[in-house]
Amino acid sequence: MQQLETLDDFYKKKFNWLPDNLQQDIGHFNVFRLEDCVGPGAKSMPYSRRDFYKINLIRGRNIYHYADKSIEIDGTTLIFFNPQVPYTWESLSDNKTGFFCIFKEAFFTQKIRGNMNDFPMFTAGGKPSYLLNQTQDEHVSQMFLKMIDEIGSDYQYKYELIRNYVTELIHYALKLQPSEMLYQHTDAKTRITAIFTELLERQFPIESPAQRFKLRSANDFAQQLSVHVNHLNRSIRETTGKTTTTHISERLASEAKALLKHTDWNISEISYSLGFEEPAHFNNFFKKQTSITPSAYRII
Repeated sequence: MQQLETLDDFYKKKFNWLPDNLQQDIGHFNVFRLEDCVGPGAKSMPYSRRDFYKINLIRGRNIYHYADKSIEIDGTTLIFFNPQVPYTWESLSDNKTGFFCIFKEAFFTQKIRGNMNDFPMFTAGGKPSYLLNQTQDEHVSQMFLKMIDEIGSDYQYKYELIRNYVTELIHYALKLQPSEMLYQHTDAKTRITAIFTELLERQFPIESPAQRFKLRSANDFAQQLSVHVNHLNRSIRETTGKTTTTHISERLASEAKALLKHTDWNISEISYSLGFEEPAHFNNFFKKQTSITPSAYRII
């Protein structure tokens, strides 16, 4: 798996230059036409995390590799990428047109209620992609064009307008297919479940063989949350329909698939990074979760 890509890396790779205010402006924002950044012979994006958010409108036939999933889509797609999840995409057609914007979370600091990861498309395990028909494509394209026009203007409050356009884009996507993850934590059980989920996701992605998954059991999480393990298990089971152990195992299996597919680490390195003392224990765990061995999954 590639190292974390920074804004510096992005600009040097795409344009061989850096904006003058990049180092000072932690709330950086920029917007581009895709065709200005993807030309003949362009290299594929590395599968890695970025230290910035990205919203893409991409047309044509493409494959998205996002976390442990690979999804092929033919048509116009609006897709939201967050800094917590590694990703890449590859074009399968000549129609490489669209738009994208990049920004740091600080661009929205104190400008929105909550934080960016409260939106379902940016939530770990949320749905990041939305298929658009022609009318929706035209509507979203107009939003990006407004951002492009505004960022090139000398209007004093242009970034306020741009923030509004990005927020409008997010809400437009949510209205296309409302997410079941939009809910209020109305009681202690849902709050505990939300915090458990956040603690679980904070440990991922694993980016080097030296990094290690540490909170491996329900008891580990209960200690972090300062609650009795039975209360934690009950809350998660009643809120999600799954046990705490099932959530942990499924997330471990998901990360294992990503590491097997997108890194050249050997099985022992992957086993250690996921918290297994012996590769044999990892083999048994992975086979129980997927019905095949790690080695067999890697060559599929």
